[in-house]
Amino acid sequence: MADVLELELKTLPLDGWHRARGGRMVPFAGYHMPVQYEGIIAEHRWTRTHAGLFDVSHMGQLLAPLGEVAALERLLPGDLMGMNEARPKYSLLLNDTGGILDDLMITRRADGWYVVVNGATKHADMEVLRSAGVAFAYLEDQALLALQGPDAVAVVAAHAPRVAELGFMQAGAFELAGTEAWISRSGYTGEDGVEISVPAAAAAQVADLLLSDERVRPIGLGARDSLRLEAGLPLYGHDLDERTTPVMADLLFAVNKRRRAEGGFAGADRILHELEQGSVQKRVGFTVEGRQPVREGARILDGEGNEVGRVTSGGFSPSLEKPIGMGYVATTLAEPGSALTLEQRGKLFRAEVVPMPFVQHRYHRKGTI
Repeated sequence: MADVLELELKTLPLDGWHRARGGRMVPFAGYHMPVQYEGIIAEHRWTRTHAGLFDVSHMGQLLAPLGEVAALERLLPGDLMGMNEARPKYSLLLNDTGGILDDLMITRRADGWYVVVNGATKHADMEVLRSAGVAFAYLEDQALLALQGPDAVAVVAAHAPRVAELGFMQAGAFELAGTEAWISRSGYTGEDGVEISVPAAAAAQVADLLLSDERVRPIGLGARDSLRLEAGLPLYGHDLDERTTPVMADLLFAVNKRRRAEGGFAGADRILHELEQGSVQKRVGFTVEGRQPVREGARILDGEGNEVGRVTSGGFSPSLEKPIGMGYVATTLAEPGSALTLEQRGKLFRAEVVPMPFVQHRYHRKGTI
């Protein structure tokens, strides 16, 4: 069975590139992907202080005609009609009961709606779009790289100077390593940085160019996960799924003011009701006493030992040097300072609800230093 699974896994355009640089490959989202190179903690700390290069080419890149805006607004709760060009927005693909099918990034470009969806859900997402009558192209021949960390923009700007003019959640077309690149100042680590879409055939030359800078090191999935957890960013399939709504997940910013007033998107009745009345559960962050991380699936108990939720993400924070996690709890226990008990393999751990992010975001917003 393991041999069959191995054969079914796809390879990234940079598969050989990762292996040549010592990347330890593991199955993830249907692909062979590098989980680490020199070690998760070292890679995590390097990204926080310099620049880490991530290969996220497993993610799905789609392009829909601009005329599909009404059809897209029936599936997403964002104000697409009011979006400015080259200003990416975080959004959610919803089902009819308000559950989250995926979280995604959408950008209005001159050539259409550029959408980036999660790798594990991209084919299901495309089927949802097709079923809803949305026309789109799957950009299967595009690779996606992310350069994250305080030195990231300076590294890219050495070869494409105008990148330095972008503010957080701004994007544009550039030339990098002799190829066309769509670059957005965004990412999934809480750090300043960019995400770079390039033709798959040019991915190696772009990666080589970036890695030639001594401030850049390749980073694997392990550090990507610990970085996004410290940043309080949810991971689809763990912290988000079809049973969670934007209100439960504390993603209210993704439900635009106009859409709240007008409705008309998938699951609007339930979501608008929860916006008014509140949800039964809410996603929270917590710190754990001691040094032992509490992992996904652990039960969350109240003071009387009643189960009030489950841990959805957990690990050791290299920046804070203590265990942290996310999970869903009864809304009555969602306030910072609330005491929780976590049960993992029959062992109990004390935890406390804390505000997220755990580590302050360092996004570059125009007008700030």
